[in-house]
Amino acid sequence: MSPRRHLVLITFFTGNIQGGLGPFLATWLAQTRGWGPEPIGWLNTLVGLGGLALAGPAGALVDRLKLPRLLLALACGAIVVGTLLLLFAKGFFGVLTAHGLATIGGILVLPAVTSFTLGVVGKKDFPRQHGRNEAFNHAGILVSAMMIAGGGALFGPDIALFVMAGMALGAVLAVAVAPGKAWSAERATGEEDGDQKGEATEQEGGSALRTVLTNRRLLMLALVLALFSLGNGAMLSLVGQRVAAAGGSATSWTAGYVMAAQLTMIPVALWGGRWAEKRGGRPLMLVACLALGVRALLAAWITDPLWLVPVQVLDGIASGLIGVAVPVVVADASWGSGRTQTALGAVYAVQGLGGQLSHVVGGTLVAWIGWQAAFLALAVPVFGAVLLSLGLSRPARDGQGSAQAA
Repeated sequence: MSPRRHLVLITFFTGNIQGGLGPFLATWLAQTRGWGPEPIGWLNTLVGLGGLALAGPAGALVDRLKLPRLLLALACGAIVVGTLLLLFAKGFFGVLTAHGLATIGGILVLPAVTSFTLGVVGKKDFPRQHGRNEAFNHAGILVSAMMIAGGGALFGPDIALFVMAGMALGAVLAVAVAPGKAWSAERATGEEDGDQKGEATEQEGGSALRTVLTNRRLLMLALVLALFSLGNGAMLSLVGQRVAAAGGSATSWTAGYVMAAQLTMIPVALWGGRWAEKRGGRPLMLVACLALGVRALLAAWITDPLWLVPVQVLDGIASGLIGVAVPVVVADASWGSGRTQTALGAVYAVQGLGGQLSHVVGGTLVAWIGWQAAFLALAVPVFGAVLLSLGLSRPARDGQGSAQAA
C-alpha cells in the first residue's frame, strides 16, 4: 500500500475522534444522565478552555519532536481510555475528567496528521492530498454515525461510546502499519522544496500565541475562525438537545444529522482541495461563513426533526470548506519556518476559544430566552465572520506574491 493510501486510512479512523464524542456527548448525557443544556454547556466549555491552553503546545510538540506517528498513537490511546471511562464516570467532575482526557488526545491528532501528510507529499501536493484526507475523514465520521444510528435501537445511547473507542483503536492500528520511512521532516518544513520562508519566522522559545499575534494573515484567519466557531460550536449539540427535550430519539436523530452533513462534506472536501491547489484557501472561507449563517437562521425557525436533516447540508458545506482551507492557509503563511504545526495549533486554539464559549453561551441563552432566540443569537457572530472573511479573501498585498494570496 502506498504512503498516500495510508494517509487516507489514518484520516478515515481519526475523523470522528478529534473532538471526542462531539454532539453525541450532549445527547448521551441528556438521555442517560438527565443533564440539561446549561450543565452540558459548562462541561464543554471547561474542557475546551483547558484544551485551548494545550493546542499551541501540541503543535509545537509535533514540530519539535518530529515523531508524528508516535504522537498519533498516543493521542488515539488517550481517546480510547477517556471515552470508555465515561461509562463509569459519576457526577460532573467524573465526566469532566473522562471527557478532558479524550479531548486532550483529540487536540494532538490534527497537527500530527497534518505533519505526517506534509512530510509524505510536501507543500506542492499538500492542498489536493489534504482534500482527499478530509474526504476520507468525513467518510469515517459518516460510517461511525451510521453505526451509532443503527445500533442505537439495539444497544441504547451507550453505543456512541463503543463506536468512538472502536474508531480510535482502528486509528492506532492504521498508524502502526504506516511506513515511517515515507515521512520526511525536510518535506514537512519546506526545506526540500526550496520555497521561500513564509511570514512566520523561526524563533526558538517563541510562544504559539506570539506566532499568531505577530503574523497579520494568521491573526485575521484566527479572528474569522473564532467568530465562525462562536456561532457554530454549540449549534448541532443544541439541535440534538432540543429534539431530546421534545421527547424524540435524540441519539438517532443526531446521528442522522451528522450523516447528512458528512455526506455533503465528502464531495465538498474533494472539490475544495482541487480549488485550493489552484486558487488558495481564502475564497473557501467566505463561502463557508455564508453557508453557516444561513444554516443558523434556518435552525432557529425549523423545529421538525425531519426537516432539520436537509439543513445539515449547509453545515456540510461550511465545515467541509473550513476543514480544507485552514491548514492550507496556515501552511502558506508559515511555510519554511519549521513551525507550521505550532502556527496551526495556535490558530486552532483561537478558533477553539470561540467554539468552547459557544457551548456555555448557547446553553445559557436557551435557559434564559428559549431555543429560537438562542439560535438567532448564534447567527450574529457568524455574519461578523462573513465581514472579516471579505478582507481575508482578497489577495495579499504584502509582497508575498501570488502564490501567497491563498
